[in-house]
Amino acid sequence: MGIRTDVVVAYQVNDEMERALGLAEAVGEPVGVTFMWEGGKGAERAVLVPAATLALWEHWAPTAFPASDAGDEDLAAAEEPELAHPAEFGAFTLFRRRVGGRTAVAREGVVVAELLDPDEAHWLEEEARNVRQGFMDPKQKAAFEEFLARQAPVGEQ
Repeated sequence: MGIRTDVVVAYQVNDEMERALGLAEAVGEPVGVTFMWEGGKGAERAVLVPAATLALWEHWAPTAFPASDAGDEDLAAAEEPELAHPAEFGAFTLFRRRVGGRTAVAREGVVVAELLDPDEAHWLEEEARNVRQGFMDPKQKAAFEEFLARQAPVGEQ
């Protein structure tokens, strides 16, 4: 992840949160964010991934992020977020998904980014990179095969 920033979330409408969301939209690359909630709940880390970047990662990643172990199901069910109204931060609206734990960030009705767990973001980025590096489109593959056919055998070089 290229950019790291800390965001203190204190109230529903928070200028610093809006600036962080705007930063991710402007730079077009993932932004690591640490939310420090008031009330001593502790810090929560997330990665704000622009929608286009996430779409690219999900296109190339062959499978979904692995689910947690079966022993964690009871814990996950207990921590499932309650249904709530979308949170607004200036021009941005956050829609928390009850399944999967992601939060979609919309601006003027268009999803511009998503908040992901840092482990999921890292996994998606790595999987997408690994698959994409091994992919050749049909024209590129045919050209490469033709190139190899024109090469002299190893012993004759």
